[in-house]
Amino acid sequence: MTFLDLLRQAERQNGSMLCVGLDPEPAKFPSHLRADASKIFRFCAEIVDATADLVIAFKPQIAYFAAHRAEVQLERLMSHMRRVAPGVPIILDAKRGDIGSTAEQYAKEAFERYGADAVTLSPFMGFDSIQPYLKYHGKGAFLLCRTSNPGGDDFQNQRLASIEGTPRLYEHIARLAQGPWNLNGQLGLVVGATYPAEIERVRSLAPTLPLLIPGVGAQGGDALATVKAGWRGTPQATLAPIVVNSSRAILYASEGPDFALGARQQALQLRALLEAARQSVAS
Repeated sequence: MTFLDLLRQAERQNGSMLCVGLDPEPAKFPSHLRADASKIFRFCAEIVDATADLVIAFKPQIAYFAAHRAEVQLERLMSHMRRVAPGVPIILDAKRGDIGSTAEQYAKEAFERYGADAVTLSPFMGFDSIQPYLKYHGKGAFLLCRTSNPGGDDFQNQRLASIEGTPRLYEHIARLAQGPWNLNGQLGLVVGATYPAEIERVRSLAPTLPLLIPGVGAQGGDALATVKAGWRGTPQATLAPIVVNSSRAILYASEGPDFALGARQQALQLRALLEAARQSVAS
């Protein structure tokens, strides 16, 4: 199955648009695990076990593992997710953006070493930085487009006077991803929940691409506005999927030994909120 097939299957199977971001910070772990980087796998695995039936995807952020020399734990976690949630796609949040043989090695890391179904990429260096990943047929790549951070305005919101219509940079990226760059239907876009108007603009320019939308929860993004801006479909079927990511609000919902239960309860609430928004849009 392709990444998009997996995404649609998980959405139907789990009735969900929610993605749980796995950003383990040992200093924020519950008291019995706190500050112990050797417990990263255990912490994340318990979160996965508690939410596997509630999500459209999992999104481990590679920096949170690498910073603690926990790449082997990430490999274990990827294998664990495959066992307990084989129908849930895994998006490796790496935001790579190099070219040539270096990009080939990053693609090998994401898809061969870690076995991810998709990866996040920066398109700043152009199509050369995307192409090596597209050689892995069936895998997905989400391009940074209109990110949730305020500093995204520094580049993404600037107009390109050299292109007809002077589009903003994020609009140009959306058009490229929907069109000439999307050789095998493998691309999606990252758009932040903190900018619902821009989500709607990206959706108009990329009507069929999956959107990965971080920023709901701790960053202040509004779930209802996000779904209205980005999801497209009918009561029976999704035409343009969205993957709404929440990390800290779910991971650290509880500081006690019941942290996995706290994560599940938070995920249930957010999934229900997203589904209610979808129902209102579909009707």
